[in-house]
Amino acid sequence: MLVRALVRARWQETVTLRRFIQSPGCARYLTSGTEESAKKSAKASPDELTLPFLQRPLGVKESPSSVLKTWADTREEMMNQETRLAQREHLMKEATKGYFTDLNATRRHGGKTWIAPKVMIREDKALYFPNIVGSSLDTKSKKHTTSICEGRISVISMLSTRMSEIHVNGFTTPTNTRYLSNPLYQYVQINLQENLLKSFLVSLFLSSIAKSVPPELHPTYLVSSQNMEFLREQLGMVNKHVGYVYLVDDNLKIRWAGCADAKVEETNALEQCTGVLLNRLDKKRSPR
Repeated sequence: MLVRALVRARWQETVTLRRFIQSPGCARYLTSGTEESAKKSAKASPDELTLPFLQRPLGVKESPSSVLKTWADTREEMMNQETRLAQREHLMKEATKGYFTDLNATRRHGGKTWIAPKVMIREDKALYFPNIVGSSLDTKSKKHTTSICEGRISVISMLSTRMSEIHVNGFTTPTNTRYLSNPLYQYVQINLQENLLKSFLVSLFLSSIAKSVPPELHPTYLVSSQNMEFLREQLGMVNKHVGYVYLVDDNLKIRWAGCADAKVEETNALEQCTGVLLNRLDKKRSPR
């Protein structure tokens, strides 16, 4: 009798639960979350598959200088309310990022966050490439990008990892092949290692790096440990594992930029824009 009563109670419970699940209200309740999630993912998928073009000029507003800042200049900068607020906002943003955020971001589009423009940024809208100090491969002495790039058309690559080297090669190989023999053109590589330990290790292997870099590029290959914390956002360098390329004119302004894996149209755009700047600079110097 007891077993029969238990079986009957379980059967009634199953029937009641089945009727509840099959009711219209419950069906809407159970499927609404799934349907809503599916609609959201369907709407989000086109955005995830496409990347925007570079929306703003990259660089800094102030013209760079190879002269080191004095204590008075540093104090004045620290007392500037606008600068302090910008730095505070940046630090708050960085504090919310996880340790592996940049690495995980490479899973989407290979870390690419924007597509390089097809044409150059207008000179009156373009911003300056900041001064970066590093040791060159040829003399091991300190050099400034401002002194190196002033008066010439420069393609500057920012390197930090092996993956970033592959990225920038995809952008620069055709341009270097075509223009490296031009005296008005130069290719500048900056091996940026902000981590003190990595910077020390890189300095130990300078001889092996020199062997992998063509001798003619040694004078413009810089190994730098400069802190770029407050310049990364302005340069669009939002991922430390990704390579970045900048086309800088003779006035030290960034006229074009690319990041991560190079698309065919981006590689062609860099080559064409470099040719345009070289022709303009050549015409500018011809009357002289």
